[in-house]
Amino acid sequence: MSGLEIERKFLVRKKGDAYKSAAFSCSHIQQGYIPSDAATVRIRRRDDKAYLTIKGKSADGGLSRYEFEKEISLDEALQLLKLCRGGIIDKHRYLVKSGNHVFEVDEFHGDNDGLVMAEVELTSPDEPFDKPDFLGPEVTGDRRFYNKHMLKEPFSTWRHTLPEEYR
Repeated sequence: MSGLEIERKFLVRKKGDAYKSAAFSCSHIQQGYIPSDAATVRIRRRDDKAYLTIKGKSADGGLSRYEFEKEISLDEALQLLKLCRGGIIDKHRYLVKSGNHVFEVDEFHGDNDGLVMAEVELTSPDEPFDKPDFLGPEVTGDRRFYNKHMLKEPFSTWRHTLPEEYR
């Protein structure tokens, strides 16, 4: 897959774990990043599949950017993960349908334990969508919530800056 990625990110209210009961799918994801100044180069293992993803820089506050993604073998992913720097992001992803969209809800582990975020992909920046009840404030464009950034400054070091229902 390649093309323009348009997505919005939100914090998730954790009270009651509503996103888990609404999910139609759950997978385990581990991902790392290969150092690059020109783009974000991610290696991801999702259950029994693996992907190489390259994302360009955003020119509109994190709302959209070019994305290239290709499925690779698990063996290739394991070798490429050795080239990653800064550690590995470990999370579970829940897929939740809301109206015509699917929200990806990520529950983070390790140094980012306690953080739960949702994102929705859109076809245009102003496309309307139905917000599930568990969504909290929008964090699109806030670098603290980029997976790559959370390797350098994990949630455990700044979780106190968020209201209790989001930590």
